[in-house]
Amino acid sequence: MELNKIGVLFGFIGFLFFDGLLLCTAKNVHHYSFVLKETNFTRLCTTKSMFTVNGRWPGPTISVRKGDTAFVNVYNGGNYGVTIHWHGVKQPRNPWSDGPENITQCPIQPGKNFTYEVIFSDEEGTLWWHAHSDWSRATIHGAIVILPENGTSYPFATPYAEEVLILAEWFNGDVMELIENATETGADPQISDAYAINGQPGFPNNCSNETTYHFPVQYGKTYLLRVVHAGMNEEMFFGIAKHNLTVVAQDAAYIKPITTDYVMMTPGQTMDILLTADQDPSYYYIAATPFVDADVPYDSSNTSAILQYAGNYTPPSSPPYPSLPNVTDRDAADNFTSRIRALASDEHPINVPTKIDTQILITVSVNEIFCPNESCGGPNGNRLAASLNNISFLTPTIDILQAYYKNLSNVFTKDFPNKPLYAFNYTGDVGNNTLYPSLGTNVTMIDYGAAVEMVFQGTNVQTPENHPMHLHGFSFYLVGTGYGNFNETTSPETYNLVDPPEVNTIGVPKNGWATIRFIANNPGVWFMHCHLERHASWGMATVIIVKNGPTKDTSVLPILPENLPLCS
Repeated sequence: MELNKIGVLFGFIGFLFFDGLLLCTAKNVHHYSFVLKETNFTRLCTTKSMFTVNGRWPGPTISVRKGDTAFVNVYNGGNYGVTIHWHGVKQPRNPWSDGPENITQCPIQPGKNFTYEVIFSDEEGTLWWHAHSDWSRATIHGAIVILPENGTSYPFATPYAEEVLILAEWFNGDVMELIENATETGADPQISDAYAINGQPGFPNNCSNETTYHFPVQYGKTYLLRVVHAGMNEEMFFGIAKHNLTVVAQDAAYIKPITTDYVMMTPGQTMDILLTADQDPSYYYIAATPFVDADVPYDSSNTSAILQYAGNYTPPSSPPYPSLPNVTDRDAADNFTSRIRALASDEHPINVPTKIDTQILITVSVNEIFCPNESCGGPNGNRLAASLNNISFLTPTIDILQAYYKNLSNVFTKDFPNKPLYAFNYTGDVGNNTLYPSLGTNVTMIDYGAAVEMVFQGTNVQTPENHPMHLHGFSFYLVGTGYGNFNETTSPETYNLVDPPEVNTIGVPKNGWATIRFIANNPGVWFMHCHLERHASWGMATVIIVKNGPTKDTSVLPILPENLPLCS
């Protein structure tokens, strides 16, 4: 009863706050209730309790239209604090509801609740939500479907039906215990025991054939697949046996259609894919396999679901399985990602900054923290770490957002460097030059309205790898990528400033670079981190603070609601 009252109260506050917007634009307000609780699940012949939303894995789908607002009341019935992040939702002027723990809020403690105000703006397509506290997102996540505004349509023929497919990872053990043990010892966290599609590992995993997820289709119909990569630590190839895929959107922004027989996705990314059921009615495997281009431990298993045609036929004993690229096939990954271009139409225009005000070069590295007497569980008896510009991020005990707007001292420093403090041959023989990073809570200050160019430079320190970097509060344009060291003169000559994809998560190539551009028009405190969870846990993160602009409409919204969870 009390939760219902709280939800109604905040919904009313939201209605009052957005009254002018609602009257002018007829946007909708939605209300959702998330109850976090432990629930028993059995996979791979193993039963365990998992922290979930509403007892489901994956959790419920949030459905809105472009420009709507959703109020999500989250009650924590679990055993530890947690927060929820709305991945890819820009939350204009509203970092209070963005969600990363101790960055924009402190965790919702057990027995407490908090109502998030999720403000959608120009996003259209598929995004997702997930826990943003330690590794709890492994089991707490779900899709966000953003339909076109009323009176508008897709930039392609309306599909017959839509289907959400969520890629995830299953751990036989408790994920929080796994990361706590790894943090204590300094070792690499244990890899997952299986991947899953909509919560089911499927063939060829143990005890999984009978529970494989089935997606029913009718011959001749076209479907819109909304694919979310909610996995923790591996990039994935994805495909459907004997069927072509037409990719039409990535990260809730439309792209020029790409016809392919596979896609490659990093953790954090979403893709909208058209599928026409044009094969003989039967069963066909939908599958996802890992892509790993580094010398690191990884889950080498596959996951599958079944595309099931309607009709009167005998299901095959061995349905066709898609031929996906080899686990180390970097060329196959590049061949797909290099084809992605923004739709850039009159109805869906882009606005790529061409005159840059702020330039930032960031090295992306896996590192070590020295342990006396080789007493830790990582390489050389040290503790594994990760860094941006050789600073391994320390998460504070008081959230940065409140510290910034309340002028609290000794929480963070405003001195994250706009280029590496020490220049070296980043992708060559690096020796031990930057093996040991400094530790700190350093943030970057950016003026409102600045045109920003950010270059992520992968390095050969410790273990080179592809890094999926995610920035909260913005979509940005991926204007260029390449291998080797970024060159200030020649690398920009390769930029695509005509139709670069507008995304929120990008893969920085192993021993390569990636350049993004965006306008800093969203004031607030915004987290930026690698979406490989083990790297984020090791400190591959930082914070960007976009200062308030000159007017009320270019400044952060007042704290609404006022019951942000308190730090313990």
